Amino acid sequence: MPEQLTIYDTTLRDGTQAENFNLSVEDKVRITLKLDELGVDFVEGGWPGASPAATRYFEEIRNYDLKHTVVAAFGSTRNFSKPPADDPNLAALLAARTRAITIFGKSWDIHVRDALRIELEDNLQIIEDSLAYLRPHVEFLFYDAEHFFDGYKANPQYALQTLERAVAGGAQCLVLCDTNGGTLPGEVATIIGEVTRHLDNLTIKTAVAPGLSAAAGEGGRELPVELGIHAHNDSECAVANSLVAVSLGVSQVQGTINGIGERCGNANLTSIMPGLALKMKRYFAAAENLPNLTETSRFVSELGNLAHSKYQPYVGQAAFAHKGGIHVSAVKRNPLTYEHIDPERVGNIRRILISDQAGRSNVLHKAKKFGIDLDSKDPLVSSILKKLKELETQGFQYEGAEASFELLMRKALGTCKDYFHLLGFRVISQKDPCALGPEEEVVEEATLRLEVGGEVVHTAALGHGPVNALDNALRKALYGFYPQLEQVELHDYKVRVLASEHGTGARVRVLVESGDADATWGTVGVSHDIIEASWQALVDSITYKLMKDERHRQAEG
Repeated sequence: MPEQLTIYDTTLRDGTQAENFNLSVEDKVRITLKLDELGVDFVEGGWPGASPAATRYFEEIRNYDLKHTVVAAFGSTRNFSKPPADDPNLAALLAARTRAITIFGKSWDIHVRDALRIELEDNLQIIEDSLAYLRPHVEFLFYDAEHFFDGYKANPQYALQTLERAVAGGAQCLVLCDTNGGTLPGEVATIIGEVTRHLDNLTIKTAVAPGLSAAAGEGGRELPVELGIHAHNDSECAVANSLVAVSLGVSQVQGTINGIGERCGNANLTSIMPGLALKMKRYFAAAENLPNLTETSRFVSELGNLAHSKYQPYVGQAAFAHKGGIHVSAVKRNPLTYEHIDPERVGNIRRILISDQAGRSNVLHKAKKFGIDLDSKDPLVSSILKKLKELETQGFQYEGAEASFELLMRKALGTCKDYFHLLGFRVISQKDPCALGPEEEVVEEATLRLEVGGEVVHTAALGHGPVNALDNALRKALYGFYPQLEQVELHDYKVRVLASEHGTGARVRVLVESGDADATWGTVGVSHDIIEASWQALVDSITYKLMKDERHRQAEG
């Protein structure tokens, strides 16, 4: 049994096949950086060449120095009509210049005949020579055996032959995929046992990885071939199947954050990782960073513009919530009575729904992270917590907007000054009713009055949309007082409708990501008025920049 597991995240590729889950290139980069902080071993960035956005992600991510995560490019075996050297899919994989490549091939004979429309032996050939072609050019080479469990149940001999040819091609890890998500844990256990016995009896010559030489002697394998699991959740067994697979010696676990994925989703890494680390006592790099798991989970939901499931195990808001009666009484005496783990181990908090104490530990945790010295008995903790609860009832969430939360805390402590004061703003959108043409003919103008250091500033600016006009006017008003604001760029802007049953009268939450040469930060605003919500987020963004720079100057002084 391998001593260390590897966690392989496919949120950016398989996850984006989910309904209503869309990510920009910038979102994908931010999630990659977040998963790198968590310690995820591999992040599958997408299918290069499938779209300009997919290609741009691989170009963009090369600009970042990842501390731990290895980015993988994903694609298929070659087209049967083209040799590997002429296949555009394999060429795109190599052009992505990633350290890892994962390709998938057919394991189920029905797919070979009906989808590829080639002979069974031809499929075996394209599996082997596709991998062999890639092997000399890449550090990590993985093979996703698509529909493996269904294929094995239909024709076990052929399914095993596909694995043999993947080994011969040089795959370092054979990932067994339950692509339709209908396999039950007992079946997974039986089939993995058969696969393991079959591979243990193999003696087969493989292609050689870069910089490696034969170690097993003539006719043997240079490296041991590992097994992986890639489960889908169509029968609500993806997490269970993944954990069972690991118990049988599988060393790579694939899945997505929050289980997002096509149809009913993929195996949920935010449930699998704590299960492996805390219950099965298995080691992987991200196990050391599980206190960041809840934050990461909610961060991905926020960037994907999805409401985070409060009932999700481990990381949901309700995962450690207790309401009334015997449960509350018992938990106050000993949390183990109704909690299977300490919520802080996964970065979550215990919530006693009838108690004002809910969330206190979270406030103290954030204060420590922000460098704020706050005692647990300080009345300000209760004050901050009360304000936080009031804001949350209005729709504020801070998982993707920690800059706004830090400002909230520092304002409560009286350590964040007002760098400017709004006297009023007006935004006008005007379109000539006689004009016929595209939306560019709409003209937006924002006018605002600010007080800065006792001086009143009155300015106006145009923009592409009302929010951009307001942003331009705000910056124009402040540049003369705070020239460093010219360094600030708005990286991302998202709007989510809250309680959509209210239709056009619903509240909206605006999430803004900003950055300068040194850092990026997220801010949030909530209102029935999208302009007002955007203003709140923009003001927090500017204020955070000014506060950050001031603290930096004080530290240097």
